Amino acid sequence: MANRKALQKLGFMTLGVNVGLMMVKLTAGVLGNCYALIADGVESAGDIVTSVVTWGGFHLSLRPADEKHPFGHGKIESVAGVFSGISLVTAATVIVYQAIREITTVHEAPAWYTLPVLVLVVIIKETTSRIVLKAGRSVESMAIKGDAWHHHSDALTSGAAALGITLALFCGPRFAAADDWAALLACAIIYYNGISILRGAFHELLDGAVTCDVRDFVVGVASEVPGVSSVEKCRVRKSGIDYFVEIHLCVSSEMTVGAGHALGHRVKDAVMTARDSVRDVVVHLEPAGAADLAR
Repeated sequence: MANRKALQKLGFMTLGVNVGLMMVKLTAGVLGNCYALIADGVESAGDIVTSVVTWGGFHLSLRPADEKHPFGHGKIESVAGVFSGISLVTAATVIVYQAIREITTVHEAPAWYTLPVLVLVVIIKETTSRIVLKAGRSVESMAIKGDAWHHHSDALTSGAAALGITLALFCGPRFAAADDWAALLACAIIYYNGISILRGAFHELLDGAVTCDVRDFVVGVASEVPGVSSVEKCRVRKSGIDYFVEIHLCVSSEMTVGAGHALGHRVKDAVMTARDSVRDVVVHLEPAGAADLAR
């Protein structure tokens, strides 16, 4: 519960950061004739919506199982991840379009004070990104990781714009559109991150295989339970921040139904105790062959 409250506070914090930076970027961009800042401000407006959907989806995914959803609501988190990835790709596309239009239009260099504003934006956004990414990794949430990449991408575009403005201010009119070219380069990274988030979210929606370390961890814990000769098969799927395990164990063919039932519960309890994120374990028993019993 404490962890959930901390994540709720973090969600509100990121929303406040996006609202504040949106106002600063748009004001400085309009007054300072800096399209890169205006584009960043528009992106921050989109980030507000994205943050609401991402964090709202994450918290909805934590709702317990009910009669209509016996496996819980974890898939909502993956859907939020898909939305986060799509919004990243969309934001990059909008910035590319606007940057190209600005490059082909003659315009004045940005005002000098737009540079410190962008530097401040980079510091705030990169710091926020690291905090959110750490939280996303701690709960293994694709949606929260996606939100972290939104902040990181914003820092990248702002950093690229700062570099472009520096060239425009110190190298003369020839570099008036340098911030627009810099924004184009940053968009390549945003596209890459957005597609990566989409691939991960769709992988979870389709119950794709989890990383080997999770499966190996489960197999290792189950193998240590007395009475288990070997693990024949182990399948793990991820739903939100939870894991659901199906494991086939080889046991003595002389084991009674009652003893097998008790062993299954011991294995289930051992796995769920060893890893809090495992929500359920289904145990299937197989008669062990001579090779299995000799291990």
